[in-house]
Amino acid sequence: MREISKVAVIGAGTMGAGIASHVANAGIPVVLLDLANEGANRNAIAESAIQRLLEGTPPQFTDPTNAELITPGNMADDLGLVADCDWVAEAVVERLDVKHTLYRKLEKVCKTDAMVSSNTSTIPLHMLTEGMSDAMRGRFCITHFFNPVRYMRLLEIVRGPHCAQAVIDSLSDFCARLLGKGVVHCADRPGFLGNRVGMYALQVGLIEALERGLTVEEADAIMGRPIGIPKTGIFGLYDLIGLDLMLDVVESLRTALPAEDAFQEVADGIPIVAALCAKGFTGRKGLGGFYREVNDSGEMQEQAVSLESGEFHNRAKPVLAAGQTGESRGLRAMLEIDDKYGRFAWRVMAKTLAYAASLVPDVTDQLDPIDEAMRLGFNWAKGPFEMIDELGVTWFRERLRGDDLPVPPLLESAGDGPLYKLENARTVQRNLDGSYRPVRRPPGVVRLNEFTASRQRVGGNDEASIWDLDDGVLCVEFHTKANALHPRSMAVLAEGTALAEDGYRAMLVHTAAAHFSVGFNLEFVLGSVQQSDWKGIDAALHAFQQSCVGLKRARVPVVAAPAGLALGGGFEVVVQSDAVHAHVNTVMGLVETIVGLVPGGGGCKEMLHRWTVASGGDAHRGAMQAFAAIGMGKTSASPREAEPMQMFLHTDRSTISRDHHLPLAKAYALELAESYTTPAQATFEALGTPGYEAMANMLQHLVDKGIATPHDQVTGLGLARVLSGGDAAPGTSLTEQDYLDLEREVFISLTRTEGTQARIVHMLSTGRPLRN
Repeated sequence: MREISKVAVIGAGTMGAGIASHVANAGIPVVLLDLANEGANRNAIAESAIQRLLEGTPPQFTDPTNAELITPGNMADDLGLVADCDWVAEAVVERLDVKHTLYRKLEKVCKTDAMVSSNTSTIPLHMLTEGMSDAMRGRFCITHFFNPVRYMRLLEIVRGPHCAQAVIDSLSDFCARLLGKGVVHCADRPGFLGNRVGMYALQVGLIEALERGLTVEEADAIMGRPIGIPKTGIFGLYDLIGLDLMLDVVESLRTALPAEDAFQEVADGIPIVAALCAKGFTGRKGLGGFYREVNDSGEMQEQAVSLESGEFHNRAKPVLAAGQTGESRGLRAMLEIDDKYGRFAWRVMAKTLAYAASLVPDVTDQLDPIDEAMRLGFNWAKGPFEMIDELGVTWFRERLRGDDLPVPPLLESAGDGPLYKLENARTVQRNLDGSYRPVRRPPGVVRLNEFTASRQRVGGNDEASIWDLDDGVLCVEFHTKANALHPRSMAVLAEGTALAEDGYRAMLVHTAAAHFSVGFNLEFVLGSVQQSDWKGIDAALHAFQQSCVGLKRARVPVVAAPAGLALGGGFEVVVQSDAVHAHVNTVMGLVETIVGLVPGGGGCKEMLHRWTVASGGDAHRGAMQAFAAIGMGKTSASPREAEPMQMFLHTDRSTISRDHHLPLAKAYALELAESYTTPAQATFEALGTPGYEAMANMLQHLVDKGIATPHDQVTGLGLARVLSGGDAAPGTSLTEQDYLDLEREVFISLTRTEGTQARIVHMLSTGRPLRN
């Protein structure tokens, strides 16, 4: 492997700047060059790109100080800065003449063993290397990142016939381990893998929606979470990518693909896309796209465009049939529903999955790279071939025939057997000739869902599972929708802790899903409120608290390994584990006040303790800090950002790679097990009435300034009661259980208020907070 200790990125646009920031996130120095500015500051373009990265939402740096690792410059004066770089990534404008001119200059200044790559998504590799010396070709390839680079895991690498395997191996290893990418190797074909299938799926969705008379909202409601695709669906994803960019990508594929390719049938899309662009509706970066937000009497209202008239209307929530809401019995059951939504879903998925199968073996001779590309590049829950297996190969093939849709050779040769299966505890994939070959992962890569595919769980229910990870380590995995925590989830957490104490060395709390947990199940809370079942809420909260307390009271260490969202109750599980090994993109925080509640699973108690310790034992200062953090619903976008907020301790660890997350967390748990002792319970000094009044005054100030709403004040006063120690006199020594009891008391009292009930209903129905 060639060592990569310094990187240069040429081109400071969206992609180039994103690559540079993420390399800096890995702690690697980066040179970022763009055109020379005509003004006094010739580096202004690159410097402005870094500033945009610092100010962007979502944040591109895991820590703002990472920006200091980027050296800005311009190609006219500073091309010599690449001379000591081990990898030079080109991300300039998609013009072949510009790229060729740049490559000739780079060959004169780069180290003789420096690796060079292009981030292009539209120009074939063989065209990029035209006129290039053999020496340069031997270290040149395509590294196609997806935007935003920090968050999108897919990296497609295209190797030409002249490129040394050592170059591909070095870049693959560096990008997987240090940048956290899922590397997929592609043939030199238009669109590679992700865009080839993903763009086709979007175009089919647009055309089928228009031809079948579906609204934008209806199409996205179906072609989103119910299918296992992000909730943006079709039109929402178009807006996210940008309608103008989509037009360019589609045109590029139309030009590059042969006339007989099925993509040509959908390349025209629908005229309204160009019409919206002409009016400035280019997506989220512009005035809006298929969706937009307008200010209606001081409140933001989301609107959707009519595909027929082009006029906007207030967004409507479609009424779906049972089985079309993401809670169905499975994909096949949904596609068999005989209504306009079921027929739409079938046509889109039938064409998309068949198109993916038709790319074998021309684009790749293996199935897994296409599935990986769609999971990592488009955030599909399952890849196309995994979906075909779920549907049943025979069922899918025969239904294609029944609808007069072409059946790809792969499916013709598949017989009745699955495309993937377990063989000697290993996953194998089908070849065109009917034989199977192993699905291989790079060394050190372990994914929970793949590890457990050949195993029986040792405990759990339909809300969560308990797995034996070998080496004396147990793992509890949540698997509800967005991993919202239900009393049954927490029962498994308690069950796992008991099992871990009875013969295991350590325990992990980890999930293969995109998000660790979005918090306690609000639907459960609302259902209990509507039945006035206050005792039921109290019992559920008590069980939740005891499950979390059990993590720290266990005789073995418990390590939480979160990724994605770890909010509310999910964060309460994290923060009450012995230690944390988080993915760098984990978003953490206690957000209960947004829905008019206080943390009820031990979050108030734990953050009060942490802030008091951080304040040098000053009980008043610690409580005020905790009050501000919890009351404002503050969240952190990375572990580094979470540290000063006391959500992440200096002893906790993080990783940039999801694929290496599980083995690293497991190793940390085993390391702690070597000399583990159960931590002592914390004691607290109550602030009493003076502390409560100080918090109430802070709240009143926020209300007077218009920052806090009337119900924010109600919620905040409840939080103040918890953090000040309730009715205890100032200086009274309180236990952890005293604060847990206060959390439950205030949580339940708030659920009785109309303001909190309205907030919960609004959040569940719209996904947005209510400012009442």
